[in-house]
Order: sequence, then structure tokens, then C-alpha cells
Amino acid sequence: MSLKWPPKDPDEILDYTIDWGGSVELPGRTFGDTILTAIFTVPVGLTKQSESHTPTTATVWLAGGTLGATYEILCRITTAGGRTMDQTTKLSIKAK
Repeated sequence: MSLKWPPKDPDEILDYTIDWGGSVELPGRTFGDTILTAIFTVPVGLTKQSESHTPTTATVWLAGGTLGATYEILCRITTAGGRTMDQTTKLSIKAK
């Protein structure tokens, strides 16, 4: 399943979050499984300013982008329970 974030302007620097405890199901969360690491892979044309995570969410700050382009950003998490999970999200670049 692919998520889609609201579009951003190329001049904006915005944060985008994946809720692994809600919009994307984190297996075992009822048993206390939590995110141990979260790494975002960002394609050429976008700039990753920073990334962070909580026990159930992963957040990336993005800048740049080419007007009219749509990018796919990969978030890979590992959990305290030993799982590795991927989520791809689409982000369009539009003038606002």
C-alpha cells in the first residue's frame, strides 16, 4: 500500500509523518512493539533536512523538489521486536 502526502511548493521546508500505529499498522503494537530505528530514503531532487521517530511514528523534513514532479519516499523501520518494515509515500511538487 502506498500513502500520499499533501503536495508541497519547491520553496517550502515541511515535515511529513508516517503513523505506524494508525495509518500504517505496526504489527504487534498491542504487545508493546515499538520503532527502534526509522530511515527515510529520498530521491534525487528532494533534500532530507532531518529525520526522527517516536515509538509509533516516523517523521522526515523535506526541502526542494522540481515543480510538477512526483517523488516516492521510502521509510524503513526496525522494531524492538525484530521486524523490518517498509512504507513508500508519494509527494507531488506544486506551486501554492
